[in-house]
Amino acid sequence: MPKLALVLNEPPPYRIPILNRIAASPDVKLKVIFCCRREPNRFWDLPPMKFDATYLRERITTVNGRYIHNNPEVYLALSRFSPDVVIGNGFNPTHLYAISWCALTRRVYVPMTDGTLQSERSLSRVHVGLRRVVYRRARSVIAASNGGFALYQRYGVPRTACFRSCLCIDNDSFRTAEDNAPQKVFDFIFCGRLEAGKRPAFAIEVAARCASLLMRKTRLLMVGSGSLEKSLRLRAQAHAANVEVVFNGFAKQADLPALYQSAKVFLFPTEADVWGVVANEACAASLPVIISPHAGAADELVVDQKNGFVRALDLEQWADCAASLLSNDVLRQAYGQRSRVMVEPYNFDQSARGIIEAVRAAVGSSTSRNQAVRRPV
Repeated sequence: MPKLALVLNEPPPYRIPILNRIAASPDVKLKVIFCCRREPNRFWDLPPMKFDATYLRERITTVNGRYIHNNPEVYLALSRFSPDVVIGNGFNPTHLYAISWCALTRRVYVPMTDGTLQSERSLSRVHVGLRRVVYRRARSVIAASNGGFALYQRYGVPRTACFRSCLCIDNDSFRTAEDNAPQKVFDFIFCGRLEAGKRPAFAIEVAARCASLLMRKTRLLMVGSGSLEKSLRLRAQAHAANVEVVFNGFAKQADLPALYQSAKVFLFPTEADVWGVVANEACAASLPVIISPHAGAADELVVDQKNGFVRALDLEQWADCAASLLSNDVLRQAYGQRSRVMVEPYNFDQSARGIIEAVRAAVGSSTSRNQAVRRPV
């Protein structure tokens, strides 16, 4: 049984059930090393963690809105656990320390990314160079999506070395809520942080423009909190004749299924999301999704004219798509049912299996190339 250490920035709620399943597997012995307990802009409520976890002393620097973790004590944490395989999901200094620890101790490092070609299109030469070195030396790699596979292949990683650990949510909790679904009192739901990159103001504009096309007032439920809430309330007032906007505020995970079930169409107008688990939530709630091509879930979980629409952030296009769904219950319900089917493979068991298979491949190939890499457990 190989010993596996995962080095992660923080404990995200959608990853914890996956880690719980890996910890329960007889295939690996797991330790998770977190750079911090929670990044400053996160308000997650976390499920129970049933795995061995270590929290490093927090050393966070903010650069252009991004959190950079610099925890040199990861060396000590890795040395104490002495894993056969280390998985890291980034290139923060902490992850670079973990990579160097593996190189010095001749252990196996497996990169894992949620990123895509689009999300990494503006990387500096230094960052590209780091990835080129790490990816080409890796015996296996882990991606969250087809976009991640394309990213690895751009760096020369063969497809046979790529394993999938999808981003997912508890699909069953949304299906249970559907059995006791409330009346769909909202035409639209937006769920996410109320920040510029999520484009919540665009969602209000879509709902208002759609009202003009339908010649009736629409209703939009906004779930989330953030720095734009005050300005969004002012915008909602300006469109009050065409759309009623209800601000729910931040919602706990347990409250989300009922909120999604209260709406007919999910709006996801992000400017940049490596995936977007809110799309999983909407699909699990049997909603059609209108999504921008800047989300990793676009054209993979949400397929144009199959369970929703993939459209550039053009107001008229989004309003036309929204009106077509709200004026045709048969079409809307058919898209919603396809969403429910299409999200089924995105589940915790499949995601955990992808990580375990990547570890098996990495350890197997390392022993075939150099018996000193793997030590007896």
